[in-house]
Amino acid sequence: MNFVVVASASLAVLVVVHGVTFLIGRRIGRYNVVDVAWGVGFIAVAVVAAVLGDGDLFRRLLLLALVGIWGVRLAWHMVVKSAGKGEDPRYRDLLGGDFSAGHVLRKVFVVQGAATWFVSLPVQLSAVLGPTPALLRPVLIAGVALWAVGWAFEALGDYQLRRFKSDPTNKGAIMDRGLWAWTRHPNYFGDACVWWGLWLVTLTGWLSLVTVPSPLLMTYFLVYATGARLAEEYMADRPGFDEYRSRTSFFVPLPPRSRIP
Repeated sequence: MNFVVVASASLAVLVVVHGVTFLIGRRIGRYNVVDVAWGVGFIAVAVVAAVLGDGDLFRRLLLLALVGIWGVRLAWHMVVKSAGKGEDPRYRDLLGGDFSAGHVLRKVFVVQGAATWFVSLPVQLSAVLGPTPALLRPVLIAGVALWAVGWAFEALGDYQLRRFKSDPTNKGAIMDRGLWAWTRHPNYFGDACVWWGLWLVTLTGWLSLVTVPSPLLMTYFLVYATGARLAEEYMADRPGFDEYRSRTSFFVPLPPRSRIP
């Protein structure tokens, strides 16, 4: 079955991506470079699926374009975000002071590589399936629209935060403007929309439904494991955060509540 070929090749290319990233991390002395590999890994899988898949060509190319646009932006954003800075506190805490090669590989790179492979399963399976039935074409269009909303939310949220932090007068302040007035995590919300949109694009019938755990896992990461909840643990002691939290939606964008007097 060609799916086995696509899935195996996807796993192999992720081993290469994360292996090279690990070596780069050892060289520069920080492992948050894996955040760059997160976007690159998904692009690599989309390329493998597009090239090796024997399913509908239009959908393979569409998914390659959507994943590529999302992945390139995210990877570049992480490059800019981490440039000139030390290790991310998340990885310092995760590694618990043990920076031995085997421990870092297991705790960081193997976990993220496996997560990338699992989350990208809808793209892999879609690559070997036939054309989207006419009945599901509105679902495909809705998926692209949801992807576009998510990508815009993620990109604009990151841009607004970067601009805010670049102003020295905002040092130590809580970002509560623009999209950040409607949700405390517009970037993570946007990312979730991107992956649910991609999943909708991959739907061709009942078989496609077996991959729903993939966007569910991505949403879990974004909300709990490595995303919004974890970010708030690091922000909990910052002045003004409690007041910001009391008036701003946690994840799904909602009109901001009035400031507490």
